[in-house]
Amino acid sequence: MKPGDTIKLNILNTAPDGRGIGKIDHFVIFVIGACEGDLVLAKILTVHKTYATAAAVQVLAPSPFRQESFCRASSACGGCPLSHIQYEKQLAIKKQTVTDALARIGGFDLQTVEISDALGMDRPFCYRNKMVFPVGQAGGKAVGGFYAPKSHDIVPLDSCLAGEEAAMQALSCVVQFLNDECIAPFHEAKKCGTVRRVFVRTGFHTKALMVVISSFTERIRHLDRLVSALRETEFAGYCLKSVVLNVNQKINNLVLGDKNITLWGSDTIEDELMGLIFSISPHSFFQVNPVQTQVLYQTAMSLAELDGTKTVLDVYCGIGTISLCAAKLAKRVIGVEIVKEAVLDAGVNAERNNIKNAEFYCGAAEQVVPDLIGRDIRPDVVFLDPPRKGSDEKTLSAILSARPERIVYVSCNPATLARDARYLADGGYRLTRAVPVDMFPHTAHVECVALLNK
Repeated sequence: MKPGDTIKLNILNTAPDGRGIGKIDHFVIFVIGACEGDLVLAKILTVHKTYATAAAVQVLAPSPFRQESFCRASSACGGCPLSHIQYEKQLAIKKQTVTDALARIGGFDLQTVEISDALGMDRPFCYRNKMVFPVGQAGGKAVGGFYAPKSHDIVPLDSCLAGEEAAMQALSCVVQFLNDECIAPFHEAKKCGTVRRVFVRTGFHTKALMVVISSFTERIRHLDRLVSALRETEFAGYCLKSVVLNVNQKINNLVLGDKNITLWGSDTIEDELMGLIFSISPHSFFQVNPVQTQVLYQTAMSLAELDGTKTVLDVYCGIGTISLCAAKLAKRVIGVEIVKEAVLDAGVNAERNNIKNAEFYCGAAEQVVPDLIGRDIRPDVVFLDPPRKGSDEKTLSAILSARPERIVYVSCNPATLARDARYLADGGYRLTRAVPVDMFPHTAHVECVALLNK
């Protein structure tokens, strides 16, 4: 077997990243674009010692779980790699991803852990309140869209069913401006030009719209014309509230630089979550799927069993979403977050919602949490909502020393959830519940809320 070969494969199941899995004489082949139950003709891409990768070039016999992709760009754009799989099957795959991680990485006896079916959406489309579109050049013109898988080649798009139509309108407006004014967007190879990305945020409940133009340079001629064009656009279902120029001169993959210049409107927009109002800036971390965020946080609060008498520690609290939701049900809430701007936003959000029993500390969790516990703060309930890399032993060890009644772990990576849950279990806690939540339909990503009891 070598790259370029084509072979027939029965697809036996699905990998955590959404690729189909086939085998030849026990040799595993991961197949892009395949669905469990398919018989496909696959082209070998790479061959390694214990596995190979391939792409499905023809479906010889379709799986009963296969569907026609809803997106005509699905084969070129890497945004929705599961769009060819029926949604109920996607949810089953995500539950299995969590189950496998807890068993294989965490070493948990699944007879002792209640793993729920993945909580999905009634309408798994147009769910994103944040869209980031790279902008570049093709054929001498500015184009915007998404990157093709594992590349920085831009796939131009005029529609996307993962986001709102208003976001596509904003992208179209910026690209049209660049072409009308003959302004060159950023050129990655030459490291020159102007606009790098169009970043759009929407308020699901408030219907507010923010357009952020991320640029390599602060100097873009005729920006006033772009602002006018955006203001004159009738955005579908949304009202423009903010236009921001973000300056990012670093040669990296970060979406935004540190400097924001408000060109028109307010510096932030607002949205509602769990009955609270949150102020959202270009840099704010705010969950991307507002419908499922409600499900995620309701699940977390239910597992926490707050009764108005508990002290809560919220580690990796961001702009205070979980903290402030918990504050309505707790005696005292303490949030810990490393990003200074997020901590400031959390304070603003607490004041905006007249919440007086929440306090926030800025610093790395592995430093702040041991310090708080060392000052004899004893939380009854701990929320952990770490980034994909998970938590760390210093933070988890400090939490173990405080012996909270419950630990509610909100995870965006089943592998690190399993690893951290094992550390906590070895420290005397029992993993009793795991509830997968589908925050990103048609992708392989899955969030999970897990409960550990003393």
